[in-house]
Amino acid sequence: MANEHIKDFNAMLQNSKDMPKTQVLTDTKSIEKYGGQKMFFAPPIAYDTVMKKIPYGKLILVGDIRAYFAKENQADFTDPITAGIFVSIVAWASSQRSENKTPYWRTLKANGELNPKYPLGVLGQKKLLESEGHKIITKGRTNIRYFVEKFEENLYKL
Repeated sequence: MANEHIKDFNAMLQNSKDMPKTQVLTDTKSIEKYGGQKMFFAPPIAYDTVMKKIPYGKLILVGDIRAYFAKENQADFTDPITAGIFVSIVAWASSQRSENKTPYWRTLKANGELNPKYPLGVLGQKKLLESEGHKIITKGRTNIRYFVEKFEENLYKL
């Protein structure tokens, strides 16, 4: 995200716009891509609520949060674009608060990948995860990416 130091992420977190809502897709390509017609949109605060549930030493994938919202709201899937944006907003909002922090570093991308869009980037997330006992590995030679080794063993079930 750009200009993080001047944005009020906690205000963004509280701005639910017109969510939650469900939208029915009619575009055949999108239906095939996402595996259904009913797309759910969760507000940013809903991501914060779920991410606060993840206990010390446990992990969750953004995809698992999306699946949870879809199931809870009788939808086929939760919008992946807003999910990624809102998870980042949760992280930045937490970093701007002095109390009531959200352990955003426990929320990983697909395949246990660390999120470079979090405050302090992947190295900050790496440090926080290692402090909870997780081992971080790298993949790639030029485009190095960071992953939690054996992340599946520590996934939290919603």
